[in-house]
Amino acid sequence: MSAAPLLADAICCIDWDRPWLELVKAFGQAVQLQVATGASVSTALSAVGGAHGDKADVMFVPASALPAATPYESFVGCTGRVPTRNNLHDLFNGLVWLAFPQTKRWLNRCQTEEIARAGGTSGRARGALRDALTVLDENGAFLQAPDVLWQALAARDWARLFIELRPLWQQARLVPFGHALLEKLVQPRKSITAHVLRLPTVIAPGTDALDTAMMASLSPQRLLSCPAFIPLPVLGIPGWWPENGAAGFYDDVCVFRPRRPPTATH
Repeated sequence: MSAAPLLADAICCIDWDRPWLELVKAFGQAVQLQVATGASVSTALSAVGGAHGDKADVMFVPASALPAATPYESFVGCTGRVPTRNNLHDLFNGLVWLAFPQTKRWLNRCQTEEIARAGGTSGRARGALRDALTVLDENGAFLQAPDVLWQALAARDWARLFIELRPLWQQARLVPFGHALLEKLVQPRKSITAHVLRLPTVIAPGTDALDTAMMASLSPQRLLSCPAFIPLPVLGIPGWWPENGAAGFYDDVCVFRPRRPPTATH
């Protein structure tokens, strides 16, 4: 099945030079070329993965390959095939599989195990761990940063984080992971916010080493901690969006919200 012309147009409008697409750029541009000639997203992703030595260790198949009443995650875990629709959401899911296969495999394995524990249900009785896994998969990001930057982020001290400590962002790196997050960033807007986990500040060069470090940083216990994720409005990152250099950009409390005081207990 070929991709609809509107999808091909949407993919052609993606600016692959945006900083948040750095690690999926090569895969994305290769997929874009194939979709432009009429290939479906699943066919294009499989071809690009195969050209890179089946890096993701999965095949991408049309969404119709998923049997009725079979949980998506269980199907991926059992068959190694990822049902894929012809839309940007599933395109970015595939690109993240190609860029970070170890981390995606870990997430899928945890989801599959949780579904099996719940008796094979997909939507019912999801539980806290499956919810956390889904947050990471859809909207997560990993941050390498000096301690003072992380402390300012955890405190929601936006002025310190983005203004006072602005030069330190040259020593930091945000790695977008969630495919819904990447999809939203196709049309950037100030309010787009990632759910962030911290990574070690020293990681060997290369995407494979980064993927290994991301996977190694995860555990069910960490994802169930409170809070597991820290919210970060990603277009506030220096160098990511020209507008954040303007005076007053970070004064928007609808986006850069102060940290809530702890709830009183009695």
